[in-house]
Amino acid sequence: MIRPGHLNPDFNRYELHRVWVVEATLKEGTTNVYAKRVFYIDEDSWMIVASDKYDARGELYRYAEQHGIQMPNVPMYYPTIEAQHDLSSGRYLVSSVRAEEPKFYEKIVRTNADYTPANLRNLGTR
Repeated sequence: MIRPGHLNPDFNRYELHRVWVVEATLKEGTTNVYAKRVFYIDEDSWMIVASDKYDARGELYRYAEQHGIQMPNVPMYYPTIEAQHDLSSGRYLVSSVRAEEPKFYEKIVRTNADYTPANLRNLGTR
């Protein structure tokens, strides 16, 4: 699934989706490793499925992609693997791998009683 330099394309599926493109630029007078970011937000799931990250020179510095699966028992679209690519060094980082987990999310049915102040207080941690 994970190969040197990139994810194994035999396990990835890409398809055309409508996305919202959100561009964020660094506020004047502040510093950050990224001068600009462009987020691609899937219109159906509202997940950021890809992002471009630019350095101070305006060069594409890093790229990230988020893969997910449809979970019919919940139902929801769930993120399963994220790859962050550093284009200047050729390295990449993979996180949130959920390839062989037998059950990592199950449907929880909530009622109005779950949201009372007393119950929420009991659920909280300090």
